[in-house]
Amino acid sequence: MRREMFRVALKPRSEPVRTCVACRVEAGKRALVRIVRRAGGGAAIDRTGHAAGRGAYLHADAACIEIARKRKALERALKTTVTQNIWDDLIKTNT
Repeated sequence: MRREMFRVALKPRSEPVRTCVACRVEAGKRALVRIVRRAGGGAAIDRTGHAAGRGAYLHADAACIEIARKRKALERALKTTVTQNIWDDLIKTNT
């Protein structure tokens, strides 16, 4: 008797979905920038997406960055202050 080989169809791996703190629109994790609260206080941009600490996600476009700054959305989400350097880096990332 001949053995039949069955191919198992693998599902395409789905990307995690996160919500932008400024516009509240869901997007794939790779489409957003993660800002993380450090253990010692303060915030930093997490380019790897794997840094330890409380994280918040934000679209890297100028409109979302400005909304987040005006509404203090990152400060509220991270429960810490976000320095001007972080905002400047986010704007540089956008361009």
